Amino acid sequence: MSSSLSASTNFTVTEGNLTGSGVYLGMLSLTAVIGNVVVISLGIITCFINASMVHIFNKQQIFRFNPRYILFIHLVLNETLQMTLSVSLYIFAHAFYTLYVSVCILILLPAILTTVNTPVNLACMAAECYISVCIPLRYDSICTVKKTYIVIGIMWVISLLTILPDIFILFVTEELEFLKTRVFCDRDTVFRSSYSKNKRDASHIFLMVVVCLTLFYTYFRILFVAKAANSQAKKARNTILLHGFQMLMCMTLYIQQVLKQLLLYLFPGQAIYIKNAIFVLIQIIPRCLSPVVYGLRDKTFRMYYKKYFMCFQVKAVKIQT
Repeated sequence: MSSSLSASTNFTVTEGNLTGSGVYLGMLSLTAVIGNVVVISLGIITCFINASMVHIFNKQQIFRFNPRYILFIHLVLNETLQMTLSVSLYIFAHAFYTLYVSVCILILLPAILTTVNTPVNLACMAAECYISVCIPLRYDSICTVKKTYIVIGIMWVISLLTILPDIFILFVTEELEFLKTRVFCDRDTVFRSSYSKNKRDASHIFLMVVVCLTLFYTYFRILFVAKAANSQAKKARNTILLHGFQMLMCMTLYIQQVLKQLLLYLFPGQAIYIKNAIFVLIQIIPRCLSPVVYGLRDKTFRMYYKKYFMCFQVKAVKIQT
């Protein structure tokens, strides 16, 4: 999980800065309040939209038996869980600052799993687009509902394999008393062994290369088919581009430390604002865009979404009257 969760609590006021410290702390408190309001508001809105999409998916058979929408709704659920955990850790950072290591691990594990799942899910969605456009005659035999759920299961296994070594290294290198101590809830703080950090960097690089190669390959193969003026191929090409954009936003998580250091160098003395901005940019914004980019852009899903909200508004009017 992002170390930027230390955003607005990781600071000290030295004796040399006591003059005007009341104003300074007041500004920090105001910044914390504004940051909390923005983060919580975006989280609630996104979770509401995602929940409505999951409801529509469950109600309509046309979606539940379509591999494309199954992968999409898995992405929505994954992003919702990741968003909830990120916002929770952000609030904990402001309210408590530290948590027991054992509690922190229980929160970090699903957060890391869902973070790894997102780019892999995007690669699977790109592969599904490629099959539907480039080898449509074999689509029904390759992309079945059963195989789609198997792929989702494999996705979770891959994510689990990236975090299990960290847990093993933790119990080997740390005393059991460490689990009872309070620390700032952050991946690098809990899994602080150099082996864990090296393994994390290696797994991130490997996943990034695999996902990038998948997106590049599917895009250029679909681009070749799109030259024949096939409208479906052109739509799939644009979808792959959106996958690439979403993947780039997700991958910024892996370079956040470099980005943070660069911004701190360019804007010294603005650490609080920079860390809050990075958290919103890396952890929140990509999750807010997913339902809009993938759900509302789809004509079929958008049609049912409009019907759902029209019925919701009609019911609300009836209750008021």
